[in-house]
Amino acid sequence: MDERLKRQLDFTLEIDKEKNIFRQTHLSGHGRRENDAEHAWHMAIMTMLLSEYANEPIDVLHTIGMLLIHDLVEIDAGEAWVLGNAMRTLKRKDFPTLRRKLGIVFQDFQLLTDRTVHENLKFVLKATGWKNRTEIERRIEEVLQQVGMENKGYKMPNELSGGEQQRIVIARAILNKPEIILADEPTGNLDVETGRRIVELLQDICRQGSAILMTTHNLNLLSEYSGKVYKCEHHRLTETTNS
Repeated sequence: MDERLKRQLDFTLEIDKEKNIFRQTHLSGHGRRENDAEHAWHMAIMTMLLSEYANEPIDVLHTIGMLLIHDLVEIDAGEAWVLGNAMRTLKRKDFPTLRRKLGIVFQDFQLLTDRTVHENLKFVLKATGWKNRTEIERRIEEVLQQVGMENKGYKMPNELSGGEQQRIVIARAILNKPEIILADEPTGNLDVETGRRIVELLQDICRQGSAILMTTHNLNLLSEYSGKVYKCEHHRLTETTNS
């Protein structure tokens, strides 16, 4: 194959990736966001239609060409938005506010081993701005009851089973009533039955208003529960939603 033709075909395949980059604007009359390819096409069409109204003559073909490739950098750079915040431009002073809207469940628990369950939860509340002692105690009681650990507040982490520690980690994650909970392999260190109970607990929390984003290698576990499922393979996410 001619080398120039090969490079042209490679470029065609590369620019096609813009279809997988979604913007914050929504398509008129549709329930989804616009992708970069649609955005570029729309701007090119508007250039063709409205060029006659420009204040001075323009090279329409050149302008269209620039419009069609102007977002190529986004293929590798991309943008990340979390709860309406652009991660690339988020100011450091706004980190704590966003952090309070997120809960994190770790595979290896990450509990403070020299403090009781109650003290672990109290530490998080104080670190996120809670000051009223009565409200702190009430919130700790609420989350422990929600995860079925209301009688374990006096325990040290090493006195709990793996499943019990994970319940405490979930209680810690929901202290500030987050909009999103990130669960990193929450069943990875648990036996099958305990893992199921943890996933069911996360589903209960999801029904109460928090979105749950969970990573797992346990495909058998995924098949037992409904929800949106994305497979990460070859640096791409593909939806394989369970019904």
